[in-house]
Amino acid sequence: MNARRVLAAVAAMALTTLVAACGGGAASDAGGKAKEVRLGFFPNITHATALVGVEKGLYAKHLGVPVKTSTFNAGPAAIEAIFSGAVDATYIGPNPAINAWEKSKGKAINIIAGAASGGVYLVVKPGINTAADLKGKKIATPQLGNTQDVALRYWLQSKGLKTDTKGGGDVHIVPQENAQTLQTFATGDIDGAWVPEPFASRLVLESKGKILQDERDLWPDKQFVITHLIVRQEWAKANPDLVKKLLEAHVEATKFINDDPAAAAQTANTAIEKLTQKPLKPEVLQSAFKNITFTNDPIASSLTASADHAVQVGLLKPVDLNGIYDLKPLNEVLAAEGQKSVSDR
Repeated sequence: MNARRVLAAVAAMALTTLVAACGGGAASDAGGKAKEVRLGFFPNITHATALVGVEKGLYAKHLGVPVKTSTFNAGPAAIEAIFSGAVDATYIGPNPAINAWEKSKGKAINIIAGAASGGVYLVVKPGINTAADLKGKKIATPQLGNTQDVALRYWLQSKGLKTDTKGGGDVHIVPQENAQTLQTFATGDIDGAWVPEPFASRLVLESKGKILQDERDLWPDKQFVITHLIVRQEWAKANPDLVKKLLEAHVEATKFINDDPAAAAQTANTAIEKLTQKPLKPEVLQSAFKNITFTNDPIASSLTASADHAVQVGLLKPVDLNGIYDLKPLNEVLAAEGQKSVSDR
């Protein structure tokens, strides 16, 4: 584990709404049955399903055991928590889930539901009008190897621009926490950022950035997974009943968001304020929320494409993703709710 990941994991775990006990054994009995559920997510609008579920008490209602939550800045830190046994399930982007699957040879995690699509942009300073204008510029991503980092590197490669993992190449990629990106963009220390909502809207509305690329325009039907729900396999196998109850809460949160987006946005913002001590401004909240599609569908085809992109930019070895999805429990929940099933293809 490199120093950056260690520091990121430590910092992320400090941002907890309820501090989880370290290690897997403290949360289960001798037979592996859970006495609590430890859930991870990001304080981002792309994780509104989790924000709404926590704020409205849906997880507590469905699970029937204590729910302890941890928040992360980016996916690699959340995966470190999964590997260490510090969390049982987490909302996360596609590339860290792929990396976890590859590193564990398919034995650490499963994707059990989709959560969100879209809501990611390359925001740049005025005066940058084309990809060619990025040569020599500094562009931020949330963390080396996270979903946005891979997407930026692949997009730059498609434009004939080279990058490396040390910030060199034609375009200098600077991994940093999203909150820091807001500051460095405002001060001019970076020239742009490939970031999820609400940070993209904040860069535009608060620092006069402009959108150079909407990631939706790079995908078929403008749909791609930005957030899905994964579980630690060992925990899930020992607690199939809790997996299903977790999904019941997830599906209810998704329905609430789609039935009443305005109320859901306010609920998510209340959760963000509790986690970060600073709510989103109304104009940022409105802009960010409308740019995301909340769905139980994991949009599996985009996961395969994301893996291919990571391979092409040198951040992943070729990997067989067969078996990464376990959607049977979700489809059982959806059927009980009269909703359409989803596919792992």
